[in-house]
Amino acid sequence: MIPDPGPDGPLPNVTDLVAVMDRLRSPGGCPWDAEQTPASLVQYAVEEVYEVAEAVETGDRELLLEELGDLLLQVVFQARVAQEHPTEPFDLEDVAAGIAAKLRRRHPHVFAGVEVRDADEVHRRWEQIKAAEKVDRTSVLDGVPLALPALQRAQKVVGRARRAGLPLPPHGEVLDEAGLGSALLALVAAAQEAGLDAEAALRSTLRDYEVQARAAESNGGSTSTP
Repeated sequence: MIPDPGPDGPLPNVTDLVAVMDRLRSPGGCPWDAEQTPASLVQYAVEEVYEVAEAVETGDRELLLEELGDLLLQVVFQARVAQEHPTEPFDLEDVAAGIAAKLRRRHPHVFAGVEVRDADEVHRRWEQIKAAEKVDRTSVLDGVPLALPALQRAQKVVGRARRAGLPLPPHGEVLDEAGLGSALLALVAAAQEAGLDAEAALRSTLRDYEVQARAAESNGGSTSTP
């Protein structure tokens, strides 16, 4: 819940964090912070996301509070560096304004009186609105980062394909979470015994599936999958 505006503004601690970051980045501040670039900071953002995930998964509330702060720092840091761009500067206010506007556009059932049946329809509408915004994309599979770990990327690709009504890869019975985890771990162990790279194997198979799914999309969803 956003606190009531106080004498120092609606979010005094966020304002304080921005001021601290500005001091660190400015002349006379921290030499290390002053040397950082958007590219050099990426590794830290990725690490912080995984640390947030670990805190959530372990249920450690104190750790989650700390890790969310570290992740927020990466956003504030990137925005502070972005202010210095010679031709296309932006700041944290611009970042916040952009995401707030996006959330309003993509939740017309909340902000524009559009009626929806359930969460699945919300998700489908989200993807439709996103597709209309991303006019340079020609497929529902566009925009899934190649740098994602193979399993995470596979979940994104298959999830988008499912919501778009595209043919899915052959799959067996749905397992519970424990059974699924055991099956995945067993596959990794089998790959190790065979001298295979499970991550690379999944990436290769996923690439093949994406080719088939994109072809099906072009043909109205009629192409079979491997």
